Amino acid sequence: MTQYEPVIGLEIHAELQTRSKMFCSCSADYSNAPEPNTFICPVCTGLPGAMPVLNKKAIEQATLVGLSLNCSINEFNTFARKNYFYPDLPKGYQISQYDLPIASKGWLDILDDTDSPMRVVVRRVHLEEDTAKLAHEKNYALVDFNRAGVPLLEIVSEPDMRTVEAALSYATKIRAILRYLGVNSGDMEKGILRFEANVSVRPRGSSELRTRTEIKNLNSFRALTRASAYEIERQIKVYENGGEVVQETLGWDEAHGVTISQRGKEDAHDYRYFPEPDLPPLQLDRNWINSIKNQLPELPDAKNRRFMEQYELKRREASLLTAEKSLADYFEEVVSKSKSSAKTVHSWLTGEFMRYMNDSGQTLEDITLSAAQFAQLIDMVTDKSISGNSGKVVLNEMLNAKRNCDPSQIVKEKNLAQVSDTGFIQEAIEKILSDNPREVEQFLAGKETIVQWLMGQVARATKGKADPNIAKDLLVKTLEARRK
Repeated sequence: MTQYEPVIGLEIHAELQTRSKMFCSCSADYSNAPEPNTFICPVCTGLPGAMPVLNKKAIEQATLVGLSLNCSINEFNTFARKNYFYPDLPKGYQISQYDLPIASKGWLDILDDTDSPMRVVVRRVHLEEDTAKLAHEKNYALVDFNRAGVPLLEIVSEPDMRTVEAALSYATKIRAILRYLGVNSGDMEKGILRFEANVSVRPRGSSELRTRTEIKNLNSFRALTRASAYEIERQIKVYENGGEVVQETLGWDEAHGVTISQRGKEDAHDYRYFPEPDLPPLQLDRNWINSIKNQLPELPDAKNRRFMEQYELKRREASLLTAEKSLADYFEEVVSKSKSSAKTVHSWLTGEFMRYMNDSGQTLEDITLSAAQFAQLIDMVTDKSISGNSGKVVLNEMLNAKRNCDPSQIVKEKNLAQVSDTGFIQEAIEKILSDNPREVEQFLAGKETIVQWLMGQVARATKGKADPNIAKDLLVKTLEARRK
């Protein structure tokens, strides 16, 4: 075991799903802009004399997130100017929150890499504006200001995580909460949700906080885990070779799997924060905060506990469903329309159904199979109208049809109805035993496991339509009769 342990904190940047930008009325839906630099105005391009105005919806959504993370909502909070000069900041500064954020001192419970519960403290949740988007060419960069000014929420944790797995668990749960609240789509590939990992290492058992590095703009869980793991190993090697880690901002080179230095890491004083003179302090009424609190939906942890109690699912079974609100909602809708047990629905949903989604690359929003028809199919297997294997065939047909389908019609068209006719099944068994005398002798000699192979032959001979329980009972009885 290495003598060092990681110390990881995360900054999570989430674009809020508002119709307009943070400080102006331009559309925030920059992904649907007809062309670059069309959703812009004097405010978001930083023209002299332009005055910002707060987006009320962004304040509501930020408050909602703060409450969901068990934060204290600061009734009095302020905006500041964060000064740094880059091509993607047209004003030369970013309007952000510093001393008095909208929410602070929260926490989130997660499971670490050993599945043990642990608590990560949320230091702050604050609002700011997103930057413009740069496209780098060989000898120049292009700037698109359509994204400049989009409401951006930053969630900052304390450095409470000691493994890459814990950081992944925390990031995954934050994403799920944001999607449950409907304030962020969770689309990391488009940069709508991105992570920054603050990483340091220290002697195992120590309480000191050593020099950290910040890995910027990680836009996938894979990038988060690989970049953090690489940086941990890099820093350990630096200390083992007698060196010192330099505080700096790093980028992640996905192709080569290495972190690369971008600039020396700034401290707060380097940004020269000072109160935003064009925005008065924001005063939130306690009754208004309570009204936002009443809008909180059932969040993943609460839904997980309810699924375990109401549907008698194990923790991992429930967690798989509640990780995505749409999947949890679909599960409950199928259960409500099915005569089968919740366990049976869970098995079908997390088995064949999710396998299809993974293989096809589709999301639940792309699936046209209604909950009622899925429930009907599951019930047909449960009441033995069709076999489990036939059910998988029908499900695949329904998922690929790209439209609502009647499972009973597919069963009829493909002649998949399960046969309980003992005469038909017995006839098939007699022929199989006659054609396979060596296997019959093996059974009679005590090799009872051969029954499973013979059952496979029955399924093949009857094209999977024989009721497996009836078939096995008849097969064993017929074999035992030959023993006499």
